[in-house]
Amino acid sequence: MNKQSARNHSPAPGPWPPAPEPPLDCRLTRRSLLASAGMAALGAGLLSRAARAVEAPASPVALARCQSYGTELLPTLKTMFDQLGGLGRLVNGKTVAVKVNLTGDPDARLGFIPIGFTTWTHPAVIAATVHLLGQAGARRIRLLESPWKSAEPLQEYMSSAGWDPAMFTSAAPNVEFENTNFLGYGKKYVRFPVPDGGHLFPAFDLNHSYYDCDIFVSIGKLKEHSTAGITLSMKNCFGITPCTIYGDGAPVDEPGLVPLGGRFPIHSGFRQPSKSSLPEVDPKSPREGGYRVPRCVADLVAARPIHLAIIDGIESQTGGEGIGRNTRHVTPHLLVAGANTVCVDAVGAAVMGFDPMVDRGKAPFEFCDSTLRLAEEHGVGTRDLKRIEVIGARIADVVFDYRKAGYPIRRTIEDHDRPPAAGRKG
Repeated sequence: MNKQSARNHSPAPGPWPPAPEPPLDCRLTRRSLLASAGMAALGAGLLSRAARAVEAPASPVALARCQSYGTELLPTLKTMFDQLGGLGRLVNGKTVAVKVNLTGDPDARLGFIPIGFTTWTHPAVIAATVHLLGQAGARRIRLLESPWKSAEPLQEYMSSAGWDPAMFTSAAPNVEFENTNFLGYGKKYVRFPVPDGGHLFPAFDLNHSYYDCDIFVSIGKLKEHSTAGITLSMKNCFGITPCTIYGDGAPVDEPGLVPLGGRFPIHSGFRQPSKSSLPEVDPKSPREGGYRVPRCVADLVAARPIHLAIIDGIESQTGGEGIGRNTRHVTPHLLVAGANTVCVDAVGAAVMGFDPMVDRGKAPFEFCDSTLRLAEEHGVGTRDLKRIEVIGARIADVVFDYRKAGYPIRRTIEDHDRPPAAGRKG
């Protein structure tokens, strides 16, 4: 490593505020978060996880029908943001980081359907969000993703899927891109502690982009996941972990220069992160993806709070997060948004036909623990629909039952729960 060794970590912002804030309002600066991190961690230690779950904040969620990615998309999103209190007081004059969901190979297709209509966040949703952020006064907008096993510029990755990055740079002033799967444009990784010590990891070392922002936005996809049950705005953040540290090709002692593999160690626990980062909380815990992945996701959203969560459910697929034999293209025609990622994902689960209060053994968590419950135990937000105000459409009027529309997820022992085999692409 050079003199700017990745062993040197910047301090990270503290946890999500213990008390609920008004919709789409963020009064916390990076400096104030740093100042309060110690006290917040102390307070978290005084409450049991069960107590934090009961006291987890609730925040309104906007729910809307949207028939297509055409002309109705922009006004629909604007109405939703206005219903939540408006974007201006959240982003005006701020640097906004937007984590998009670009899971899988860019040339993957379900039949002849482009990937934005199935597993990726659709580019029109990203562009519309960027445009509205710019209109609301965002000073700088940074699109972020950690493409699997890649250090190529994010624009190149998008271009491989047939996207024109100009649709984002023309949507608002000062739009930037960064691949966060390695050090990127930063000089060192930033350590983000999990407030109460974490379910799986006590802290994460992440690309600087997740610290060098005032507001963090997650735009997920309304889809199922073979390991975590569902993948919405929270699971989208699984991809903020750099494979140079948490990947199967990461060096033992310190981060690699570029990613050399996927995040299979998080799925299966067959190895620890690079020693420059903190090891997992309990190396003797189950080495099984259905236990590990939901805990990792819950830890991540507690460590790196999301200020605005958006779910693209206009078009998607059933049967899992990747293209496979059991996947079907579906058109729920829905958008979900809100300031609390757990509340948003609870509503997202409900409109997919699932009960957000269930846990392992019941759909969609037949083979895993509930990320919703684990994040609730961190005090991030409530999954209880009785406590969540849904603005716009009624859940009962717009439910799109994913299990009736597609194939059930069949999972026994998946490859990504095993150490990587020679030549396996992942």
